[in-house]
Amino acid sequence: MKVFEGLLKLGGLALLVSSALSQDTDWPVHDNGLTDLVQCYYVRGERLFIFSGEFHPWRYPVPELWRDLLEKVKAAGFNTFSIYTSWGYHSASPDSLDFTNGGHNLTSIMTLAKELGMYLIVRPGPYVNAEANAGGFPLWLTTGEYGSLRNDDDRYTAAWKPYWDEISSIIEPHLITNGGNVIMFQIENELNGQWKDIEDRELNPPIANYMQLLQDSVRERGIDVPLAHNAPNMNGYSWSNDFSNETGNVDVVGLDSYPSCWSCNLSECTGTNGEYVPYKTIEYYTYFTVQSPSQPNFMPEFQGGSYNPWGGPQGGCPTDIGVDFANLFYRNLIYQRVTAISLYMLFGGTNWGHSACPVVASSYDYSSPVKENRALWDKYYETKLLVLFTRVAHDLTHTDRVGNGTEYTTNGDITTAELRNPETNAAFYVTMHRDSTSGTSEVFKLKVDTSEGPLTVPRHGNPITLNGHQSKILVTDFRFGKETLLYSTAEVLSYSIIDGREVLALWLPEGEAGEFKIKGRSKAKVLGGSRDSVTLHEEKDGVTVSYVQSSGMNIVELGGGTRVLMLDRQAAYRFWVPTLDNNPAAPEGNTVFVQGPYLVRSAVYDKKKKTLHLTGDEEEARSVTVFASKKVHAITWNGDMVDLDSKHGGMYTFSIEGPSSFKLPRLGGWKWTDSLPEISKNYTLSDNVWVVADKTETPNPTKPAGNNPVLYVDDYKIHYGNHIYRATFPSTEEPPTGVFLNITGGFAFGYSVWLNSDYIGSYHGLSYEKSHGATYSFDNATLARGNSENVLVVLMDQSGHELREAAIEPRGITNATLVGPGDEYAFTDWRIAGNAGREENIDPVRGPMNEGGLYAERVGMHLPGYPDDNWAKLDDEETTQLVVPSAGVRVFRTTAPLNVPEGLNVSISFRLTAPSDGTFAPSNQEHSNRLRAMLFVNGYQYGRFSPHIGHQVDFPVPPGVLDYRGENTIAVTVWSQDAGGVEVKVEWMVDYVHSTSFDMGFESDGLRPGWTKDRLKYA
Repeated sequence: MKVFEGLLKLGGLALLVSSALSQDTDWPVHDNGLTDLVQCYYVRGERLFIFSGEFHPWRYPVPELWRDLLEKVKAAGFNTFSIYTSWGYHSASPDSLDFTNGGHNLTSIMTLAKELGMYLIVRPGPYVNAEANAGGFPLWLTTGEYGSLRNDDDRYTAAWKPYWDEISSIIEPHLITNGGNVIMFQIENELNGQWKDIEDRELNPPIANYMQLLQDSVRERGIDVPLAHNAPNMNGYSWSNDFSNETGNVDVVGLDSYPSCWSCNLSECTGTNGEYVPYKTIEYYTYFTVQSPSQPNFMPEFQGGSYNPWGGPQGGCPTDIGVDFANLFYRNLIYQRVTAISLYMLFGGTNWGHSACPVVASSYDYSSPVKENRALWDKYYETKLLVLFTRVAHDLTHTDRVGNGTEYTTNGDITTAELRNPETNAAFYVTMHRDSTSGTSEVFKLKVDTSEGPLTVPRHGNPITLNGHQSKILVTDFRFGKETLLYSTAEVLSYSIIDGREVLALWLPEGEAGEFKIKGRSKAKVLGGSRDSVTLHEEKDGVTVSYVQSSGMNIVELGGGTRVLMLDRQAAYRFWVPTLDNNPAAPEGNTVFVQGPYLVRSAVYDKKKKTLHLTGDEEEARSVTVFASKKVHAITWNGDMVDLDSKHGGMYTFSIEGPSSFKLPRLGGWKWTDSLPEISKNYTLSDNVWVVADKTETPNPTKPAGNNPVLYVDDYKIHYGNHIYRATFPSTEEPPTGVFLNITGGFAFGYSVWLNSDYIGSYHGLSYEKSHGATYSFDNATLARGNSENVLVVLMDQSGHELREAAIEPRGITNATLVGPGDEYAFTDWRIAGNAGREENIDPVRGPMNEGGLYAERVGMHLPGYPDDNWAKLDDEETTQLVVPSAGVRVFRTTAPLNVPEGLNVSISFRLTAPSDGTFAPSNQEHSNRLRAMLFVNGYQYGRFSPHIGHQVDFPVPPGVLDYRGENTIAVTVWSQDAGGVEVKVEWMVDYVHSTSFDMGFESDGLRPGWTKDRLKYA
């Protein structure tokens, strides 16, 4: 922000800022010259307030569950969702692209958007960041042979062009201009750099040309919707047509922001943002007046939560980014006249497979409104309160901020922004603590201008309350149907027009006072709820309603039949406004109100049978109230006809049952075998497995040290997970006494070393260290004699490539030097084993990131159907404790049946614990937690467990990966980095059981291909 303030002093910008701040914004409709169907948030002839949320299909590789998630997103009122696509997920090698198999099928997500009635923003990169391995780049791109990346280097251009052309061609039929629902296409991601010098507008051609090449390419492929870009901060001023007319500009620009730190490790943010202050909001309004004054203020990524890094706490960090954060910060965006918001993340999912960035553990829950295990929590419901409001607040899409400050209220500790629609004169007063970090309880009255003149409200009842880290958006001259809400000191939740009459929903925290007046209505009566808490003030020009919000819902009916529902926060949380069709605009005349359930997925009205069909989920028995047409004669819930307890004037009540119980079968009967035969003296090398590492040069700008060949794994087309090095050196009269190794593998990586089958040491790994050098003594090993060769084996676990320009930092051994009393020692041969097939993707369904180079992975021991009849069995059939008694690797397998009844939504997680977790009593207290375990479920790598580094122990696994009505194969590789052995306990558990309309037993066999004999060639 300090840099930005400095830029405002520049002569050329000062005039622009002065002009923008002193005059009402013109609010032009931007036309990209290609289509008038969608023009910068002007969609199908109407201005649109975009409320979007991000999720990543490649982090959620079960296409059938995308519907489950998006039904929850739409139910919260979101009209749009946003997706990154990962180039690396779709491209295992330079000559392959997969948009067909399993979760790679991008077409299905766009078809689903149309079917459900949601707009879609696509963000295909080529670079996406996303805390993904190499920021979503394919790892074959990280060797250095394609240049430094993200510029106009011809080598890099030739690399991205096939992917870019193919994905553009796939998206093009689904554009809104072609009858689909894709409304925006983002070019690149968080890329400043248009300028060498911002003040003098000196262009930076390599970056500007790159952006232009990307745009020209997609336009050639028929992408005619607005092209967008998201700035990573407020320092770069790149790509905006308002700021310049230079090369690389896009149709619409926006700003990413994470005011409470994008990571649960605050130290990752303080270097960029300075000291972290909880609930400290950031000022964006002035930035937009400089960067994009004639464009809608757009936040393509605003904080939905934070990711959990290696070493982060179990469950992430929801404390500062929970309910209060959602209430305050999302309303603060409206305070700053933002009209397009996309939350990152709305659903995070899991870093399944070897796709984790070096800074991120397996979970990508992100403290998102929808949890990693698909559950809804209070943050989802709190977010829904605002999203539903913006869906019906049509005047909010076109406002001027005519003022802001403390003079609007009777309390100097409250600040207010007045947003006013210049065409309708409707106004929105966004109130919050003047010091956003304050959590005090404040009361005040608000000074407003209305069509009936200036007022100080409330006029009759108790004052407005802001209690804690809260904000309120209060309206004047708010149009709903044919009615006008003159003012309200309670927040608007939604409204619907039913049988030609308006039903308005307001909400307040229980115990707070509210007051509203609807123009032209002179009569009112209280229909339900706590009547004593409502006072009607009959006046010449209408009735004003004052009330104290009681628990649940009160109802007032005004003359003419208009109803006002007054809900407390908890009742509003369970208040739903499903649409009766798939129109993303959600016309208020085509919605119904449903109060009570955990989730309402859909509503369909059968006119012939006069039946309203509702679907949803429930966690316990509950009473439901529905506001719908008086023509409704019957209601179904999840296909079953309900008994109506009452029906009066379009208000129906009934009861629904909670879910039946569900119990998991025992997880036991484990078998095991060795998964590190490579250290055995009689192990035979196969050319299918081992690559001769004999390169003397590397295109990587970071050059290796020492006299060895290049030992960077990516140079040999080995990219993911575990790698095994095998080196030989001869016996000598004065043999070496040890080996110095310097290895780079990313934060939390580790390795272990053996000489002639004898264990000589490990680097266990640290969450904050991405490379390590040490000398490993040969004292505990037996050196070869005579003409025999010594064999050094290094097992390395890497955690992925860095982000942005650091993606080309090498992975692997940078220096291996034999040390001892002799003059000179040299290795005679180096070989590397990686994943089966290396860049030849032998599992196109699960994709290239799923497997590494452990023996168990290469031969397919983690896959359903692998023949394990000859494996050893654990002595105790009931045990869940898996032991590796010394340094080495074992793989454990078991199978478990599931039979989840239809009508139940069951979430299942696996829990991995080790002795130091304190969560179980190990059978051998001498065993340590210096281990690296990987959990495979039906062949999918769904958990990386390093208890001495991080604290994640629970790993949710979705249906589709788990066969909910069949046999499931569970495999766990356990790598002991301790000579005394390690122990890990593996359990599974039910997170929740809900009744549901969604069939979790969908056909998914194709997502779980089994073992085949050809895997044995990778032994």
